Amino acid sequence: MAYEFERKQRIAIVGGGPGGYEAALTGAQLGAEVTLVERTGVGGSAVLTDVVPSKTLIATAEATNSIGEAADLGVQFFVRGDSGRPVRPEVTVNFAAVNARLLRLARQQSEDMKSQLIKAGVRIVQGEGRLDGPNRVVVSTGMGNAGTDFDEFDADTIVVSVGASPRVLKTAMPDGERIFTWTQLYTLNEAPEHLIVVGSGVTGAEFASAYMYLGSKVTLISSREQVLPNEDADAARVIEDVFTRNGMTVLSKSRAESVKRTKDGVVATLADGRKVEGSHCLLAVGSIPNTEGIGLEAAGVQLTDSGHIRVNRVARTSVPSIYAAGDCSDFLPLASVASMQGRTAVFHAMGDAVNPTELRNITSNIFTNPEIATVGWTQKQIEDGIAQGEIYKLPLSSNPRAKMMGIKDGFVKLFARTGSGTVIGGVIVAPRASELILPIALAVEHRLTVDQLARAFSVYPSLTGSITDAARAMHIVN
Repeated sequence: MAYEFERKQRIAIVGGGPGGYEAALTGAQLGAEVTLVERTGVGGSAVLTDVVPSKTLIATAEATNSIGEAADLGVQFFVRGDSGRPVRPEVTVNFAAVNARLLRLARQQSEDMKSQLIKAGVRIVQGEGRLDGPNRVVVSTGMGNAGTDFDEFDADTIVVSVGASPRVLKTAMPDGERIFTWTQLYTLNEAPEHLIVVGSGVTGAEFASAYMYLGSKVTLISSREQVLPNEDADAARVIEDVFTRNGMTVLSKSRAESVKRTKDGVVATLADGRKVEGSHCLLAVGSIPNTEGIGLEAAGVQLTDSGHIRVNRVARTSVPSIYAAGDCSDFLPLASVASMQGRTAVFHAMGDAVNPTELRNITSNIFTNPEIATVGWTQKQIEDGIAQGEIYKLPLSSNPRAKMMGIKDGFVKLFARTGSGTVIGGVIVAPRASELILPIALAVEHRLTVDQLARAFSVYPSLTGSITDAARAMHIVN
């Protein structure tokens, strides 16, 4: 008697960033035959040149700022001079050491992720991957003498996770020496004397904040009325106030027409003819998806006008066998979202239980100092009538723990559904807001009311106490 054994499902993943990595692990966990194609290293740009190194740099900036603010808490640093009298030491940052550390951490993280995939049984192919129809992947490995060796394989499911690259301006081309994208900053051996940041979105604001605390003079060129134009208006106002109070020059309603190198620096020319001179320039004007030339359209995959891959809430494209995760898709460009998309795509493709990703439940964070963390509906959506909700804002200045820590800026803001009191969103502006937002995210995810949130015990004193205090202030009378 002959027995037929069911063939393992074959999954091919093009791009090893957070989305591709999680898709590969999930596929291996569910028993699929998984092949991951990555050109630079597991983790992709998120780990090697973007999230990991940038947030490591920001952590160094926070440490530098903490030393500077320690005097407010009664901590003073002195050394004995030649005369025996105390002298205040100068706090300096060794940029060569900082950059060496952050690049080392990025490589270590990439290697750790690669080891996890190998341990799980994932086949990793290094090279440039492209689609050859809806069920085939071709990889240029570049291993031959002419650099034209190829690998190719069939797949039942393909997950595209090729990420995005920094957008550049034709009139401000980065050279990696004076004019940079955010992936090129890690070669500096000393802090820029005067850094011009073009673009006041999340990336521009984060780097402007970091370099300000690392000792650079910073000029932030914003084409909009205020920094972080797409974020909570109160939060953006706090950040801009912190920036200007600490000496940053913020040029609002100013558009950079060009950036050129000079003999010993750069000059940015604005649309109104003004010129801004500095030592270095960072371009933070958005990103473009890495979707060109990888066979998507020929395979039938629909793209947006911007080149992003159209996906639904389970990360599926217009072609049933092809999914997309991360910044190359038209979903929210966050590493955490890419990871969730990667897992969801494989669960769906293999018939496992799936919870479609809900935009309203996604938590995001901006790593300025202080940080801005958000989840759920926004205040603008409530004010515009898109969502029905009540708004309550509690300044951190009233929080006892914040007073003890010397925190002067920030707030907790809650949004609750009118009538039911269900928590539908929130904003936190505070140091480590990325850690503080989770209770509100859980409330949004599980549809808790403000009364249920208020009944949770927060430690006294703690910054999270402001969350329960805000919830108590929104008590729904039954």
